[in-house]
Amino acid sequence: MKQYCVDNGSFKLEDYHPGDTNGFNGGKEAALKELEHLGERLSSLQNLLYAEKRHKLLVVLQALDAGGKDGTIRVVFDRVNPTGVKVANFGVPSEEERAHDYLWRIHQRAPAKGEMVIFNRSHYEDVLVARVRKLVPKEVWQQRYRHIREFERMLSDEGCTILKFFLYVSKDEQKKRLQERLDDPEKRWKFRKGDLEDRALWKEYMQAYQDAIRETSTDYAPWYVIPADHNWFRNWLVSKIIVETLEGLKMEFPQPEENLEGIKIK
Repeated sequence: MKQYCVDNGSFKLEDYHPGDTNGFNGGKEAALKELEHLGERLSSLQNLLYAEKRHKLLVVLQALDAGGKDGTIRVVFDRVNPTGVKVANFGVPSEEERAHDYLWRIHQRAPAKGEMVIFNRSHYEDVLVARVRKLVPKEVWQQRYRHIREFERMLSDEGCTILKFFLYVSKDEQKKRLQERLDDPEKRWKFRKGDLEDRALWKEYMQAYQDAIRETSTDYAPWYVIPADHNWFRNWLVSKIIVETLEGLKMEFPQPEENLEGIKIK
């Protein structure tokens, strides 16, 4: 997993390939079979996380349009108990949210003890879209890297494990997926004309992602660059990283009440 984790300041997005499958032994069929086992393991670990109520897990998903955020959530978290799992979607800020600092709405959705929260887009929109679309001047978005590092440090210090995934899709694959949305009546609702405007700014977005990942990947809140042209590999890799991270927390079920032996339910 380490090769997909950004752990130094010399990170370059060009060193990763969106179509990479890491020579997966057995290919798609083997990955899907292993994904079943990973889903079962994630379900067990999430149940343990919820029962222990000592740790918190925040999963951040960032991608360009058609990068696979929704699909990743649907497949990777298919087996978890919704009681202890929440998905937070961050679109255009509301009037109330704009009246506060840009991290205000984010902090409210952070996980509590025992919870697993998935951010579908996140506070990183404020150094990506805000930068590329020139919604704020450079001196504003540039200092936000520091804000984000300090915000995530605070979450980590308070017991939150943070995993950040950039689902890296190629421009050709995005073209294919956007066209599929347009051609499928059941998916057309997901398409918006603004997607084409963002696509025209591909180079600017790649630079913005590279800078944001380089500036904010830390040991307490690492970024993983996930090759996302192949859905099966994307889902397997994200699942594998989450499962291994949760296993590393060495969680235990709480001790039961005393003197339960011999009790018979009537």
